[in-house]
Amino acid sequence: MLDTTNPHHYSYTTKSLHIHILGGIKFNNLERMRVTMSVQKPKSIDILRHNIDLYNDTMVEKLVRKIAERIEIGTTIARKTLQDLTSALEQYRIDQLQKENESQTPVYVLSSKEQQAAIKFLKSKDLLKKTNDLIGQSGVIGETINRLLMYLIFTSRKTDNPLHCISLGSSGVGKTHLQSKVAELIPDEDKIEITVLSANAFYYFNRTELKNKLVLIEDLDGAESVLYPLRELQSKRRITKTVVHKDNKGTTKTIHLTVEGPVSVAGCTTQESIYEDNSNRSFLLYIDESEEQDNRIMAYQRRASAGKLDKNAEFEAARFLRDVQRVLSPVMVRNPYAEHLIIPSSVFKPRRTNAHYLQFIEAVTFYCQHQREKKYDGQTGEEYIETTIEDIKAANEIITEVLLRKSDRITGASRNHLERLKTYLKEVEQTTFTNAEIRRNLRIKESTLRGYHKQLQEEGYIKRIKKAKTKSYCFEIVDINEYTNLKAQINSVLNECVATLHPANSQSTRKTTTCEVTSQKTS
Repeated sequence: MLDTTNPHHYSYTTKSLHIHILGGIKFNNLERMRVTMSVQKPKSIDILRHNIDLYNDTMVEKLVRKIAERIEIGTTIARKTLQDLTSALEQYRIDQLQKENESQTPVYVLSSKEQQAAIKFLKSKDLLKKTNDLIGQSGVIGETINRLLMYLIFTSRKTDNPLHCISLGSSGVGKTHLQSKVAELIPDEDKIEITVLSANAFYYFNRTELKNKLVLIEDLDGAESVLYPLRELQSKRRITKTVVHKDNKGTTKTIHLTVEGPVSVAGCTTQESIYEDNSNRSFLLYIDESEEQDNRIMAYQRRASAGKLDKNAEFEAARFLRDVQRVLSPVMVRNPYAEHLIIPSSVFKPRRTNAHYLQFIEAVTFYCQHQREKKYDGQTGEEYIETTIEDIKAANEIITEVLLRKSDRITGASRNHLERLKTYLKEVEQTTFTNAEIRRNLRIKESTLRGYHKQLQEEGYIKRIKKAKTKSYCFEIVDINEYTNLKAQINSVLNECVATLHPANSQSTRKTTTCEVTSQKTS
């Protein structure tokens, strides 16, 4: 008798009355059943239109008398029809809410065989290298360091201190593609992908709906309104909003909407300077815009167009890495070497960067948890695993480029231009250049080029000089080896830190190695 085929115009038909519900009903306010309805007799042109809360008995009784008077029908029939309509709408709403819950991403349960295969992989030697190879096999082209770094950052969502990342690069270089391809390696039930959000959207998630989730934002430019609550989730691991709410008695109350974290957040943008507050809380991943990467991607596209790609192998690699993610269990990580680890003094905002560095080492240890001996705190009895020197070495190799960028005074786009500029001058065996020459040979728009050179001049990377013969002006790079020297300095600091750990902790290192060998034999 209740027809909900049209979601904006329900109809309820009996022998005595025809009722139409305009605009449907709301599913998010279960204590009310407010509807806008029209009531009429079959084949009658006399229509009664009314707005009513069917859960309000007083209002329903008034409507019953009005229907009886206007449409000339008995109050008993009118009352029973409204009662039956309310029951039908109530059941329909319950059914729809149940369907909605069932349509949410189901949690995939691994079979015994899949679980054993994933654990065996996590116990294998050279785990990070094998993981990186599998990421490549899943269809991520190039970006060898970025893809592994991003995968480990996404893995940290299961810890109490998740990491975050922002992918940076010019338009069309594959920022969103890299993020989406690596995100395919994370189980669907552990991630939330967002294109556009309203300013208050985050406050209306269920209290624990975001807990230990990966939040993916395709373009930060389209999510400016939610950047503040995102920052709060990253820093404080919870957000709270106070709103005014009326209960079913009409009493106004103040309620608090709280959404708990922690969450791991990833996003993409072309505008590095605009999102400084968010980027300070995140790892900045600069997309490879080199000619070699262009050639790798175009070769992949050609193979795909020719039908020579093994899509099944890509799918299996991604599926297996999702299985690996599912067998990782939340466990506390302790770093017994943390007090001896020092980041380079050249790094800007060292306090936050130092925290990121230590958290990333913990993320590497967390991923290698099946190769670590489980220990228990003598006072609290809490289970934990310890970081090894091998974890620190692996983290240093992956994070060097991040620390290098954190030590740079210029934006990533300006740095990429400067390095291209150095390569060009080396190829043509010149030390000076003009804007027109670079614009022509490196194919850069004039406005973009002037923006790069303005920042490079202000920071002292290039200088404007006057040629003695022609009396014309050109530019010259102040120190062509500055970036190489900065990288060598950072590597030196990291390597010295690791070198100092070996003599003082040789006994601890031998114990860890023994544990790893034992776990490998067991697997």
